[in-house]
Amino acid sequence: MRGYAVVDVEATGRSPWRHRVVEVAVVLLDEQLRPEGEFSTLLDPAGPVGPTHVHRIAQEDVVGAPRFREVAPHLLERLAGRVLVGHHVSCDRAFLEREFARIGIPLPPVPLLCTMSLARGRLAGAGGYGLAACVAAAGLGWYPAHTALGDARATADLLRHCVHTLKCPPVDWAEPLTAAARVPWPRLGRAALRPAGALIRRDAPYGPWPQGGERPGLVLTALGGE
Repeated sequence: MRGYAVVDVEATGRSPWRHRVVEVAVVLLDEQLRPEGEFSTLLDPAGPVGPTHVHRIAQEDVVGAPRFREVAPHLLERLAGRVLVGHHVSCDRAFLEREFARIGIPLPPVPLLCTMSLARGRLAGAGGYGLAACVAAAGLGWYPAHTALGDARATADLLRHCVHTLKCPPVDWAEPLTAAARVPWPRLGRAALRPAGALIRRDAPYGPWPQGGERPGLVLTALGGE
């Protein structure tokens, strides 16, 4: 499957070696950047959830959530064959690479596309190049920042904005797409997720929402195993 996998993780700290992923999201885009699907869940990090004041994940929120090894097959299915996209994508890749390594799965080298790099010099008036600043400069409106799904959706919107509005992609994106499709990926059997409440999605009604408007609250939704 050719296309893009826009990823975001929330973690218990800043170090992929010392900290764990506590939420992961993937937004799938086809070669024309059209949405093809989403995957998101909170994860049980087998310890403290870390900076709740940043990611707003409380310890009780991850009770009953799957461990990373349980969702690994689903993630591999969605990432395989695609260019990996993120805002400061090397950070998201580092956390994913370390989580897969903990269960004995080497994450293969795939082409990366960083929207932070793409936005530099192309978003006039941005107060910085963090995701929130770039989204604001692009006029994309409010989104639930520091939620994996909210950040991944916003990153996908920012990518489309840069490509379609600012006309800033390289002349030819076929090469990284082709290279990504040729990368051999490991395969795992379907995860043995618990049949009820296996995935826990943290979400807000999808925006973008106008700046200054009332912001919808986050909702935790228990989903069956995929």
